[in-house]
Amino acid sequence: MKSSRVIVAALAVLALLLAGCASGGDDTGGDQEPAGSESAGGAVDADATFSVYNCEPTSLLPPSANEVCGTTVLDALFEGLVRFDEETHEPVNAMAESIESDDLQTWTITIEEGWTFHDGTPVTAQSFVDAWNYGAYGPNAQANAYIYGPIEGFNDLQCEVDEEGSCTSEPKATEMSGLRAIDDHTLEVRLGGPYSQFPMVLGTPAFYPLPEVFFEDPEAFNEAPVGNGPFRMDGQWEHDRTIKVVRYEGYPGDRQPQASGVEYRIYSDINTAYTDLLAGNLDVMADLPPEQVKAAEAELGDRFIRDESSSFSYLAFPLYDERFQDVNLRRAFSMAIDREAIVENLVPDVVPATGVVSPVVPGFREDACGKWCTHDPEEARRLLDQAGGWEGPLELWFNAGAGHEQWMEAAANQLRDTLGIEEITFQALQPPDYAAKMEAFEITGPFRLAWVMDYPSMENYLLPLFSSAGGSNLGQYTNEEVDAAIAEGNLAKTPEEAIAAYQRAEDLVIEDLPVVPLFFGEVTGGHSERVRNVSVDAFARVNVTEVEVVGE
Repeated sequence: MKSSRVIVAALAVLALLLAGCASGGDDTGGDQEPAGSESAGGAVDADATFSVYNCEPTSLLPPSANEVCGTTVLDALFEGLVRFDEETHEPVNAMAESIESDDLQTWTITIEEGWTFHDGTPVTAQSFVDAWNYGAYGPNAQANAYIYGPIEGFNDLQCEVDEEGSCTSEPKATEMSGLRAIDDHTLEVRLGGPYSQFPMVLGTPAFYPLPEVFFEDPEAFNEAPVGNGPFRMDGQWEHDRTIKVVRYEGYPGDRQPQASGVEYRIYSDINTAYTDLLAGNLDVMADLPPEQVKAAEAELGDRFIRDESSSFSYLAFPLYDERFQDVNLRRAFSMAIDREAIVENLVPDVVPATGVVSPVVPGFREDACGKWCTHDPEEARRLLDQAGGWEGPLELWFNAGAGHEQWMEAAANQLRDTLGIEEITFQALQPPDYAAKMEAFEITGPFRLAWVMDYPSMENYLLPLFSSAGGSNLGQYTNEEVDAAIAEGNLAKTPEEAIAAYQRAEDLVIEDLPVVPLFFGEVTGGHSERVRNVSVDAFARVNVTEVEVVGE
């Protein structure tokens, strides 16, 4: 990681917005030694591979992957213009040599020479232009399309859609007017207005470059992506089983792998993965089963990992269902849940959420949610009565196999005991099926979700989850005042003005309570005895290039 080469922007007013919080947790990692060196635990075997727990991705296409299962793999396969420092979370240049703007609206990006895709073709400025235009083009229906919204001409690539989200008209254009490759190594980006977050946004997978082979057959590319990162695909994605990557010898960046390859093993049940970890059949887990965390500290010893995370867990309301339209009902549900009790007894790797923005980003406020996130059974019952009560069964939805069963059962018991909702059932689906239901807006009750930041800004929680154009606004919440406050923050000329606007947006969201804020997470992971220098960043990703395999 190029931590010594901080992004150059002509306006220093970005400094506070780009700042993060220093890592305060324990870490099993240490200073790297050259591959093949000897230290505690034996010699490093640079020709060995190791395995990492993973869930089944919904996509391996950078313009569409928007959950940890997929972005974890893409982080190994691709390098973007920007990365984020592991400790400070500040953006640092990766492929970018410089990122400059005099007005926060027109940006000139100089790209380092010498980068190639895994098929040997060069990475050029046009590789970024083509990738971003593909992601933004409405008929391509990419999940991350909204993130290109600030670029001039984005709206001309959009189409009218029907109730199913399918295009019913042709867009005005196929390319954004604000994108231009000046030469092979210079990219000019014109935005629709000043946007203080733009350098950080460049660190998300949606802004990775794509090779020409992608456009020949995107579906085939999804099964075996051709990236430009430190690892390349080894064969194809074996769905529900494994994704294998090997070291790319042509990678010129700073993230040089210390092992020859990684196998991302896909488990449908996190407890099975933990059993394999204890038995030495799995090398790294970035996320342990919640009910095993306390025991894992003793069982793993110095191989246990605890560090800060940017994760925010919540129950979203399907606001397209009339039963959840009354804000007092939503408030009643939130106040009926005893977060403290759940954390103390069942989920020791989290703390109760006090807002909808993680503590790791600038602008976080400890008491943002106030009384609406406070356990108050009497007030919860009063609010439910005011909303007209609840009739009939209630379904709670969550992704199966990730360790949520026990605490979801506890939350259901609290809703049952406090609000008198006797018939509560569960819909626990495997991640791909769960994602499909959410994207089709077919969820019929409060549903569990978690968000891990793409970049360290309040905007990255507010815009995707709660704006009208948010790609992860799966409850279909809309509030024009929220949209306006987010837009005001994006246009702000100083960090203080931006944060103030984002905080107003968060206040409006909390007043409407389209979700029940539940937990802010911590990283709790572990590794086997055959690997060392294992760390997990605040984005919930294992730093696979740093992991060393210890030889016999």
